Amino acid sequence: MSKNTSIGFIYNRQFPETKDKAVETITRLGLKSGAWVSSAEALHTKSEELKNTSIAVVFGGDGTILRTIRVTSSFEVPLVGIKMGKIGFMAELTTDEIESRLPDYIFKDKRIRVEKRMMLKAEIISPDSSEPRLTVNALNDIAVGTDTASRLVELQASVNGVHLTNYRADAVIIATATGSTGYALAAGGPIIFPEAKLMILQPVAAHTGLRDGLILAPDSAVELKASINYRASISADGFVDSQLKPGEKVLIRQSPYKARFLRAHQPDFFYTALNLRLGLAYRSQRPPESNGG
Repeated sequence: MSKNTSIGFIYNRQFPETKDKAVETITRLGLKSGAWVSSAEALHTKSEELKNTSIAVVFGGDGTILRTIRVTSSFEVPLVGIKMGKIGFMAELTTDEIESRLPDYIFKDKRIRVEKRMMLKAEIISPDSSEPRLTVNALNDIAVGTDTASRLVELQASVNGVHLTNYRADAVIIATATGSTGYALAAGGPIIFPEAKLMILQPVAAHTGLRDGLILAPDSAVELKASINYRASISADGFVDSQLKPGEKVLIRQSPYKARFLRAHQPDFFYTALNLRLGLAYRSQRPPESNGG
């Protein structure tokens, strides 16, 4: 493979200001000769550019970053996120930090490290075929749930070939540690250090079956199949990918790909970021009152 030299600037096409900021950044940092620009939605058409890309700079929220990683992970392209959305768990910089700090990431300052995160691979397998009908990779989670509003789905769940339970629930989520602060958290799951290698099996509003989440080994194989007379669909990182046909099953395992983020902070900064984003710490606005005496 030739030496990677170009820089990809990725934006969210639903918000024109993200493209404007990407183009402005290229101009202000003098990067026109080595840069290319694409929306996250059109990134799948940029295979040739990605083969020679050293870094992807993503303008948007976590959704834009997730769309980008679904394509860039197979090319082993690291990315740095510029927060321009409502949620920014994965973003590294704010727009105010672009000029002062982004060059450190682009030109690989020695203080910048590459953070690798586990991803998931889901395969839809038909009963009359051993080859998957559809394969998707995800950084946050794979969710299998009902395809009809206000209805439950019954899912037969197995881990490593052992039948675990039949869930009657809105959905069942298989999440990574990165995804523990997403859909799985909203469903009552734990928050996990994002560089941990594991899988979370988390039901959503379970009526029957195991109601608590399970932490699984990273090399686990989870199989989900809708029971007779139930219909289900699968989504990866919140993007609906397919409705399941009768008899089809979903097999979820660790992906061969890794998400790569460029980070200036050491891993423990996650706890500070968690505090800032969720407002966990309480800071008194006045000195403690005296107990008298």
